Amino acid sequence: MSKQLKKIAIIDYGAGNLGSVVNALKKFGYAPKITDTASEVLKADAVFFPGDGAAGATMASLEASGMADAIKTLVEKRRPLFAICVGLQALLSSTEEGGEYNCLGIVPGKVRKLPAGLKIPHMGWNQVKQQFRHAFFTDIPDNTNFYFVHSYYADPFDRSVVAGSTDYGLPFCSVLIRDNLFATQFHPEKSGEPGLQMYSNFLKIACL
Repeated sequence: MSKQLKKIAIIDYGAGNLGSVVNALKKFGYAPKITDTASEVLKADAVFFPGDGAAGATMASLEASGMADAIKTLVEKRRPLFAICVGLQALLSSTEEGGEYNCLGIVPGKVRKLPAGLKIPHMGWNQVKQQFRHAFFTDIPDNTNFYFVHSYYADPFDRSVVAGSTDYGLPFCSVLIRDNLFATQFHPEKSGEPGLQMYSNFLKIACL
């Protein structure tokens, strides 16, 4: 890397799976800080936004802690941000999950339920088709398998931000990239070497 990131923050809003992200980042020599404090997140050089659970509950927690505004500020300032699973879904305008809830509105679009007739949740390994070349995909072959656990999917209105797609009843957005905002529907930290490579690629981009 051309420089070492001084501070990496992992957003804690009461969801699980944070330890797996920490362990993945430690492999690259970093000691990321898990925090539920918006001011700490805004001081970070790069931020991870892991998601777990329902989008409605996620938004309630983010709003109560002030983290919703912090995430919006990070994106406005083009600070490197990596959102994962429900973290990706929370970026959109609204979600169908649990009725109809407003989300962060950072990326115009809607979170929709996977089609009826499929085994829900979509759980296990599935391929990611790369829609365009990007440093985020360095050393990751097209159609690589990643690990998914979800019942809803992000449907951005602007298809130019869809960097990767996956088929499960329909093709859906599994990787979103816009400026320094990166998001995946799958869990890189549960996806073996390809997932670690994706984290490494993000950290290199954040160092530029």
